[in-house]
Amino acid sequence: MAEVILPAALGRLFPGLTRREPAEGGDVAALLADLDARFPGLRDRIADSSPAIRRHIAVFVDGERAGLETEVGPRSRVEFLAAISGG
Repeated sequence: MAEVILPAALGRLFPGLTRREPAEGGDVAALLADLDARFPGLRDRIADSSPAIRRHIAVFVDGERAGLETEVGPRSRVEFLAAISGG
């Protein structure tokens, strides 16, 4: 199973969700589907219906910038980072 690192803010929206969740899937989209099966609505917070990663979210697989189609290995580390803005 891949290790998925999620933004802390999602924990407040999905009871039982931790910052680090194991997930299965051959690509980022499949990982999101696995997480969404356990935490309904989670996918919609990270990706839109086009489908694409939302613009305020960055995804990295094993340290490399990624998209929904990026392949994920069983020992991969997948990080979803929320953008921070200010002014």
